[in-house]
Amino acid sequence: MIRVRFAPSPTGHLHVGGLRTALFNWYFAKKNNGKFILRIEDTDMERSKKEYEDAILEEMKWVGLDYDEGIDKPGEY
Repeated sequence: MIRVRFAPSPTGHLHVGGLRTALFNWYFAKKNNGKFILRIEDTDMERSKKEYEDAILEEMKWVGLDYDEGIDKPGEY
């Protein structure tokens, strides 16, 4: 099974380049009966903020990119 992920860092709002990557990954997964995973990468602890994590989740919903697994949707892995 195809599994693709989008892993933004919660150091700011979702930008157009990240959105483009998410859209391509989402489409590829859906076209191939795969799963689209949203994985928040908080590797920059100094700049990571909960408010940005929440904003990323809201922005993904706003553009209609529903993910199969993520921070609020547990999955197999």
